[in-house]
Amino acid sequence: MKSYLCLLWASSILGAPVNKQRQKVLLISFDGFRWDYDHDVDTPNLDKMAKDGVKAPYVTPPYLTITSPSHFTLLTGRYVENHGVIHNMWFNTTTKLKKPYYQTQFVNEWWDNGTLPIWITAQRQGLKAGSLHFPGTASSYQGENAMKKEVEPGLYNYKNETAWRVNTDKVMGWLRHEDLDFVSLYFGEPDGVGHKYGPDSPQRQEMVKQVDRTVGYIRHSAEQHGLTDLLNIIITADHGMSTVVRKRPDDITLYKIPGFSFSDISFYLLDYGPSGMLLPKPGKLEKVYNTLKGVHPHLHVYKKEEMPKHLHFAKNDRILPIILWADPGYLINHLPVQFNKGEHGFDNQEMDMKVFFRAVGPAFRKNLVVEPFESVNIYPLMCHILGIQPEVNDGHLNATKCMLVPKTTTSKGVDLRQNAFTGLAAVTGFLAVVFIVAMSYKIFKKKSKSERGGNMDEIF
Repeated sequence: MKSYLCLLWASSILGAPVNKQRQKVLLISFDGFRWDYDHDVDTPNLDKMAKDGVKAPYVTPPYLTITSPSHFTLLTGRYVENHGVIHNMWFNTTTKLKKPYYQTQFVNEWWDNGTLPIWITAQRQGLKAGSLHFPGTASSYQGENAMKKEVEPGLYNYKNETAWRVNTDKVMGWLRHEDLDFVSLYFGEPDGVGHKYGPDSPQRQEMVKQVDRTVGYIRHSAEQHGLTDLLNIIITADHGMSTVVRKRPDDITLYKIPGFSFSDISFYLLDYGPSGMLLPKPGKLEKVYNTLKGVHPHLHVYKKEEMPKHLHFAKNDRILPIILWADPGYLINHLPVQFNKGEHGFDNQEMDMKVFFRAVGPAFRKNLVVEPFESVNIYPLMCHILGIQPEVNDGHLNATKCMLVPKTTTSKGVDLRQNAFTGLAAVTGFLAVVFIVAMSYKIFKKKSKSERGGNMDEIF
């Protein structure tokens, strides 16, 4: 009986299939982390992440280079004109109502307008997804939410390093103990200090050191949760930051422009930054456009249908008929009330708007610096690692596949090396079971023969 149980145990172990665990993805955004913020600060943890994984000199975010539109591009792989979250602020041109960034997080129709974020796509294909504080988390999409989600409270302190560590451990717990496959995690700095003190300030440098410490803690927490061999960590940002000068003699202040009058405007979206949109009253479009076009050497004025193609900011009904943006260093105001020393929202081709990129994990090569790419390409990269079919998007896996560990695959994406290993393991297990069965039978037969011999001696 003992021999039989031992045989069953050996069969169950040696004959068991070899299962390759699905890889996980953690997408992290540090709001406003410009591509070169690690150049003037010692960042040992970011440097180690680059050595252990992949770094890009910079990544180009979409236009409009502000928080919500850019983050939704990360989640969908779509340019802003295609995903429809065209601004941080929800607005209604009929009622003239506007809602600021935080309140807009809870306006469901602003986010749920036809484009699915990766949380929903992953869940529809059998995976588990979550999000903590990432823009768009509060919304549902076609009636579905991320499985695990947490939205920051109002008046949240985005600078609190202790809270950063608590949030890190929380999402690691989701990934480990609740077996989530994808999580997005948002940190609100260094955007805040970049606005208040400027991108070249000592305060920004100190915040970058805090970011670096947090990157080290993120990797330590992943190791402590036993996720190192499963988790791919992608860290990037939504936009950069540029120094602006207040009260300069050549300010762009709309009410001072000869011939321009807000009485010709039905609705406007000007948030004291470098960009804006105007809805002229019926019959006033040409007058407003011709008044503003060319009036200032650092003010760009376009009808939406004439927008430069590289901005991908025209083909959406939410975009107003006239779009304005200023050159770096300048702002567009309808009143001179700008107090920030740093701003974003400029043309995404400006180097000050570029963002950083690091990636590490089992899917990524080590100590590799790749060519710059657009942030729309991060979405298909994440879908590929997760093994899910992406939604229609504007990115291309070809832009990022060079950073991945090479695989030999069939046209259907099956890993031949893994299959070969699995098959070899199965054959080895089968032969081992046959050997154990044969040896057990031989021992059993020999023992039976001896017992019969002993019985015959007793008879005679």
